[in-house]
Amino acid sequence: MARLTAEFWVHAYLARLRFQEIPAFVVAHGDDTAGAVLIKLNTLDGQATAFHRSFDLLSGERKWVELTSGSERDVDAAIAKQRSFDPDLWVIEVEDRQGRHLLGEEGLL
Repeated sequence: MARLTAEFWVHAYLARLRFQEIPAFVVAHGDDTAGAVLIKLNTLDGQATAFHRSFDLLSGERKWVELTSGSERDVDAAIAKQRSFDPDLWVIEVEDRQGRHLLGEEGLL
């Protein structure tokens, strides 16, 4: 199966969020072709959660898993650490008081 480029996936994800009226922003523009994507969910109450895509070797499935959660400051520090290891990393910040990020929807795994 052909894989989508990171840039294409990011644009599709942002469009799906806009359709649901969920604000989101590209905080760090990674490699257009093969950059990994990290999603920061900011619930606008001082708390945040960061998600990254993982590959389950046993099932062969891709899924989004929590990288870290807690105070926004701590999550930002964890994201900065990830970016220091991977300068090609995309970071998308989703702002939603209800905690919606849509990552479990079909087509976003």
